[in-house]
Amino acid sequence: MLSASVIIANWNGAPHLRVCLPALRRQTHPDFEVIVVDNGSSDGSVAMLRADFPEVRVLALPENTGFVHASNRGAELARGEVLVMLNNDTEPEPGWLAALCQALIDHPEAGAAASKLLLFDRRHILHAAGDLLGPDFMPRNRGVWEVDAGQYDDQIEVFGPCGGAAAYRRQVWEQLGGFDERLFMYLEDVDLAWRMQQAGWKSVFAPEARVYHHLSATGGGTIASYYVGRNLLLLHRRYLTPGQWRQALPAHLRVVWEA
Repeated sequence: MLSASVIIANWNGAPHLRVCLPALRRQTHPDFEVIVVDNGSSDGSVAMLRADFPEVRVLALPENTGFVHASNRGAELARGEVLVMLNNDTEPEPGWLAALCQALIDHPEAGAAASKLLLFDRRHILHAAGDLLGPDFMPRNRGVWEVDAGQYDDQIEVFGPCGGAAAYRRQVWEQLGGFDERLFMYLEDVDLAWRMQQAGWKSVFAPEARVYHHLSATGGGTIASYYVGRNLLLLHRRYLTPGQWRQALPAHLRVVWEA
């Protein structure tokens, strides 16, 4: 059995934490801790955590430093053998954490395990069954918007986990230095998956690790479009060959046009 640390970055997400944290209390995995890193919330999140969830370890930052920095700070505090990044606007099923840890036990070659994310308000619709790279080298959520009819119920290798509910071996996280804080937010999970592959690590999809996700709560709008577009350019400069860049160029133009 692997011990785990569930790390949640939070900014003004008290209503979501009141759903997420009780779901973590219902986990069947026997050995884990929960760490919430608060990014300077003004909605009483920290007081609520300390009053209603005393088992949670809380790191209260004075200002919003972004999802990536908060996740890295949480990882520095973590004691578990597996570091699990979980969005605050999620509700994991009771067997979620056990399934992620078991997938890493079953696949020693895997440095990360991906959850099956479904929409919170339409629980039969997939958000991500792991991440993939398209032929244009654009990262995509595997199975996004499809009805979950069992077509993604095999434990197979994927490009990487969606960072909304992603498990990483501590060894791999420390070897690669965690998330790249230059990205601030968005695509930090894709960047880490690329670095894992370069270092010889794989990622495995754990279909029984089911999580329900409020998409609208964690992103969207002009700021999201800016960081997604910018970070795509940074990652492709970092990892693609000149020939691959030419294949990716039409997709970049579409991103700019649709922003």
